[in-house]
Amino acid sequence: MKPYPRLVMAGTHSGVGKTTATLAIMAALRERGRRVQPFKAGPDFIDPSHHRAATGRLSRNLDGWMLGKDLNRSIFAHAAVDADISIIEGMMGLFDGSSPLNDLGSTAELAKQLEAPVILVVDGSAMARSAAAMVAGYARFDPTLRVAGVLFNRVGGDGHYQLLKAAVEQETDVVAVGYLRPDPTLTIGNRHLGLVMAMEQTDGQLYRQLAKAASDTVDLDRIEALAKSSLPLRPLSSSGVAMRSKTVRIGVAQDRAFCFYYPDNLDALESAGGEILPFSPLHDDALPDVEMLYLGGGYPELYSEALSRNIAMRAAIKQFAEGGGLIYAECGGLMYLTESVRDCDGQSHSMVGVFPAETVMRKTCFTLGYRTIENARRCILGDVGVTVRGHEFHYSALVAREPLHYACALSDAEGRSKGEDGLMSGNVLALYTHLHVASQPTVAVSLIESAARAASHVSSRARQGRGANG
Repeated sequence: MKPYPRLVMAGTHSGVGKTTATLAIMAALRERGRRVQPFKAGPDFIDPSHHRAATGRLSRNLDGWMLGKDLNRSIFAHAAVDADISIIEGMMGLFDGSSPLNDLGSTAELAKQLEAPVILVVDGSAMARSAAAMVAGYARFDPTLRVAGVLFNRVGGDGHYQLLKAAVEQETDVVAVGYLRPDPTLTIGNRHLGLVMAMEQTDGQLYRQLAKAASDTVDLDRIEALAKSSLPLRPLSSSGVAMRSKTVRIGVAQDRAFCFYYPDNLDALESAGGEILPFSPLHDDALPDVEMLYLGGGYPELYSEALSRNIAMRAAIKQFAEGGGLIYAECGGLMYLTESVRDCDGQSHSMVGVFPAETVMRKTCFTLGYRTIENARRCILGDVGVTVRGHEFHYSALVAREPLHYACALSDAEGRSKGEDGLMSGNVLALYTHLHVASQPTVAVSLIESAARAASHVSSRARQGRGANG
């Protein structure tokens, strides 16, 4: 049993400023010299990039629906073991999850799984005593959840904050821990998949400003005291697989076009025997010497012209695939492996061309939701019947130019069919779904073993070819 000082930052609803408040607390605690371990509730790649920039530590995703209690606690404990304090940013509103009838997949469920106190972020811009009614409702809605503090966002000054604080603390047992003023310079820009990535905030000035804002008007001593009031936590199980010796080199696409990866997926591949070698489809003209490629999600649609211009890289990846090399791709990686991407202006840009289809971007129609994939045929993810959980979030659709072949059946959080996923061609598998492989640890092992077999076959053919020529 370890103490693991921890807090969940939760919003009353989306758009309340939860991410800004979370980053401000993280950055301010780091400036105090604290080792802050960040986490994000739910399927999200963007907020964790800002967490890492604010704290200097990788942010881990925790999710009640994709992972469940045991894995959430195990992932949490492994990442937080050397931290002074852990901050978990929630998703949507505190009680919003995969169902309107229960707390499955919600921030509230995760807070209970981690036995963590909750700081409720409230937009206080147009309230006084009504804030007490709101906070009381959230605090009492689920008696098994501990809403310990409230942080008010978008408050004009100390006088207004004192009204809010007095009302809440008179009517509830929830402690007001401070406020943040409205400041447009502290806003992170938005686009179609959410906030811009942290790598686009190049100088770190945003996080320094956020730290100062929290230091000025938030009681950081009270924040730390609430975190330390958490009960000791015992992890319930071990995540991942036992560490194997490195047998497969994995080229992982990492740049502004391909930047959506769960850290636990990369860790699982390393534990299964993979060695991660980053490369850039945007900037490199050759692949590293690898046996497997992992093309994650991101924003290929924003960089489609630059990706198209890099003819050498597109040719290298197609040659790797046609030569029997193993490629695993998700969402943006799938788009890159099609023949072309047609942007929202109707311009078509050539891509790798492994799959006979065009990816067409749409401005408003998008796909979003939890997903389970089940192997309908044996593939690089494992045998028939293997299931893995993940999520889908994209604004694009495929327009097939020839028949496409799929490896997996797809269903939503309620088990309803959503069709097929997992485009398959030789040793290439490309999903629209972002998988969290901790939900099925055999997947990482299957990918590594499949890559090793594919590399062996490629090497054998090469030797036979040399022998025939000799």
